[in-house]
Amino acid sequence: MMTLKVCPSLLLLFLVHSVWTRTVRQVYNELDPEHWSHYTFECPQECFCPPSFPNALYCDNKGLKEIPAIPARIWYLYLQNNLIETISEKPFVNATHLRWINLNKNKITNNGIERGVLSKLKRLLYLFLEDNELEEVPAPLPVGLEQLRLARNKISRIPEGVFSNLENLTMLDLHQNNLLDSALQSDTFQGLNSLMQLNIAKNSLKKMPLSIPANTLQLFLDNNSIEVIPENYFSAIPKVTFLRLNYNKLSDDGIPPNGFNVSSILDLQLSHNQLTKIPPINAHLEHLHLDHNRIKSVNGTQICPVSIAVAEDYGLYGNIPRLRYLRLDGNEIQPPIPLDIMICFQLLQAVVI
Repeated sequence: MMTLKVCPSLLLLFLVHSVWTRTVRQVYNELDPEHWSHYTFECPQECFCPPSFPNALYCDNKGLKEIPAIPARIWYLYLQNNLIETISEKPFVNATHLRWINLNKNKITNNGIERGVLSKLKRLLYLFLEDNELEEVPAPLPVGLEQLRLARNKISRIPEGVFSNLENLTMLDLHQNNLLDSALQSDTFQGLNSLMQLNIAKNSLKKMPLSIPANTLQLFLDNNSIEVIPENYFSAIPKVTFLRLNYNKLSDDGIPPNGFNVSSILDLQLSHNQLTKIPPINAHLEHLHLDHNRIKSVNGTQICPVSIAVAEDYGLYGNIPRLRYLRLDGNEIQPPIPLDIMICFQLLQAVVI
């Protein structure tokens, strides 16, 4: 594998994009320290209550089999890495201010969640239930949720209407579950009007999911068995910016002529598929990952979003294609990089071949 630095003086930065609608610090600052005096400073003996962060309760890594009684002052509850099997209403009777619950890496099942216990947490914004034993998305959920993380469970079912009232949800993570195409109906994501990131990677999908919320910016579908991109699929999600389809079964025949020629997409990842040629791309695309496909050659004239003559005339200050990073290693392409690639994509900072 050879990495060609097109502009050696420029450092290529890889940015990890994630959706955070409200940081812990922002929420924390909303609590006036003068109000802390209204609450007693009781602390469950199994947990740690930091004096400098009085509205947080740390009960992680304690071998707990059940949730202790949560004091009224608590906003942030950390219960990850325990042996908890149930979520009942009793521990939360006084916990009316909870914003954040981390229950990752426990042994929680759907039968272990008391009906309505989650929806009664009216102020909850972040709910983490990753690495448990859930077989379906728990319901009902708090209507104010902003992030719901359910990765690495055994989820194969999504109850009808479970997301319909979650108008504030911006992140939904369902990756590494057991979802089939039949689990994602046309109305599954109905109501998620604020959703920005949807992660359904590492499931068992063979088709692109139906009716993705229109405001979605980041769509992650890696490690499925998707073979076809439907015609005009992305017209229904006109804001999609980051698209990951690595480790699927996409071939040239499964991609419409302008399937990925979408002006909103800035980062397109198609690594580890079955492509033999580079699909048409938009001039706005900045990062393109095509490594480990079956591509044998690269023709800059064919893949350039504008004519080579136009790109050459525009120079560095014109409206030239914005591609900055191109990864092609793991194919059957031999260096050097064709000159017309350099002429077309004048902003390229790195090519991996």
